[in-house]
This record gives sequence, structure tokens and C-alpha cells, in this order.
Amino acid sequence: MSTSWINSAIAKIEADYQRSADTHLIKLDLPQLKGIDIYLKDESTHPTGSLKHRLARSLFLYALCNGKIKQGTTIIESSSGSTAVSEAYFSRLLGLPFIAVMPKSTAKKKIEQIEFYGGKCHFVDTGDQIYAESERLAAELNGHYMDQFTYAERATDWRGNNNIADSIFNQMKREPNPIPKWVVMSPGTGGTSATIGRYIRYQQLNSQLCVVDPENSVFYDYYQTGDVTITGDKGSRIEGIGRPRVEPSFIPGVVDTMMKIPDAASIATIQWLEKLIGRKTGASTGTNLYGALTLASQMQEKGETGSIVTLLCDSGERYLDTYYNDSWIADNIGCFKHFQQVLNKFDESGLIEDSCQ
Repeated sequence: MSTSWINSAIAKIEADYQRSADTHLIKLDLPQLKGIDIYLKDESTHPTGSLKHRLARSLFLYALCNGKIKQGTTIIESSSGSTAVSEAYFSRLLGLPFIAVMPKSTAKKKIEQIEFYGGKCHFVDTGDQIYAESERLAAELNGHYMDQFTYAERATDWRGNNNIADSIFNQMKREPNPIPKWVVMSPGTGGTSATIGRYIRYQQLNSQLCVVDPENSVFYDYYQTGDVTITGDKGSRIEGIGRPRVEPSFIPGVVDTMMKIPDAASIATIQWLEKLIGRKTGASTGTNLYGALTLASQMQEKGETGSIVTLLCDSGERYLDTYYNDSWIADNIGCFKHFQQVLNKFDESGLIEDSCQ
């Protein structure tokens, strides 16, 4: 193995990191929530447009330092899109071939972005087929299966080193309630929730972690039952989060509570949020924010004050043919009038129209 190439590869990733600024923390203007502040950590501003940019960088450094990648190694990843986009970016940076194994239902815009960075897309019929097919391709091509679902929780330094948790708490220092009552996160690999939960405990912070799960995902059921063998027969309709099996990177012991968020609530929330901030976001952001608003309502009922932080995971421009397409919504989600009414109570300026005309 060429030590000089490994050194050069790590130096390129570190240089790329130094060129990147931190992501913004957006405070929502919600006058109906007296004494409760809600913030969105805007991960859509990374070079590859999503939270997964952090993960991809960590996965590449982890694999390089563990001798899994050498010059010319083909990188294979099982991904519904955003992780693959980010890994394609870093593969191009290092001059490595990249193949994303993904369901045929993946958003067209994500496929185009992977190909823009020089990656190739290898399609399977259903989400549960991505693991075995990725392993098969890696063996056939003598490549490296990055396996985000296994290595996400261990590739990131959860103690600090400017991970996402460290960034959130540093940016909150000058806010009225600098230590969030809650941090809300949805699991895809489970790696980010593991990082946040571990960081809270390591830093001895008086915050709690709420993990919000979409429909057709087993993380919530696993958290409730402890049954690691539980599986689902459908893939999540909220791209980037939710899994039909319990992923190795999901660490329930660092989670304080979980919620199951209906997909209709997630879609209603991104429409409401667009009215509030003037930008489209992905549906995983809707899952996160609906969970945060639910916690805010509970705090308000108890007479509590404080802050809640959650994530804006990626831009809605990637989902114009799905989450912002009325026909797709009608066919896959249906009416979400009830959730619109719930959301309209939080801020009249963010009113959204009845979706059930």
C-alpha cells in the first residue's frame, strides 16, 4: 500500500474541510410559542447539499486510516441518495471510481447529482436488497463497501472535533436558552443520533435527545421492544430516514425518548415551513420539525420554557418530483388536512392551504 497516496488523500479531505464554513443555525419566528425557541441547524448548505456531507467525510477518513482504501479502489455504497451524493463528491476528490446501490424509486434529482460528481448508479427493486448487492459488487470488483449503516456511529468522533453536536452547542452559546431542553433527530443510519446522544452525556449537558421515526421504519419498534431482529416489509417514503431493519449504527441507549411521525405530518410540515422561511426543504426536515413542535406543545402545556434544536437536513429542490408534486402526494400520502390545522396554530403568517380540495 502506498503511504504517500494515503497521506495525499487524507490531506485533500482535510484541505476540503478547511475550505468549508460551518452551517447556519436558524431561529424560527413563532410568536405563539411564548418562552420556547425552536432552531434549525441548516445542513443543506454543505458543498453537497445535505447532512450526509459530514458523514461521507468521516467515512472516507475512517476507511483510509484503517487501510480499507488504496489508490484506484472502487467505492461502493448502499444509499437512497444523499449519502451517495456526498460520497461521489469525495470519490471524485480522490480520483476513485464510485458506485451507488439504490432503489429504483430514488428521487431523480439525487441520481443526477451522483452522476454529476462522476458516480454511477446501480439500481435494485426494493430497499432491502441494497445490502447484499453492495457486498456482491465489492467482492466482484475488489472494491470497498463503505457500509454507512454499520460504520456511521464509529467513524465520527463524538467527543468533539467539530462534529454536529459540538457545532450546535457552540452556536447556541449566546441564545436566551443556550442549553437546549431537547435536540430532535431522525434516524437513517442512526449515526447522527448516536453522535448527539453520546456528546450530550460526555459533556454532561442538561439536554435530552428525542429521535423521531417515519412510517415503515423499525427503529421506534426496536426502541420500544428491544427486539433487534424486527424487520419491515416496506421502505420508508421519507427519503434518507427510516429503515426496514435495525441498523448497527442505531444506539438506543443514548436516546431519551422516541416518537413515530406520520408521513402526512412530515409533508404538511415542509409546506408550512416553506411559508415561514421562503425555502423548500426535504421531508426528513418535516419529520424533525413536526417532532420539535410536538415537544414544544407539551412544554407549553406544562408551563415550561427553553429551546429545542433540530436539523434542516437537505434542500427540497431534490424532491420536486415527489414531495412537491401534487400527483405524487395524492398517490402516496393522501390528505393531510388534520396536520395542516395543527401546524396553522403555531404561526398565522405560515398558514398553508387545505390540501384536500
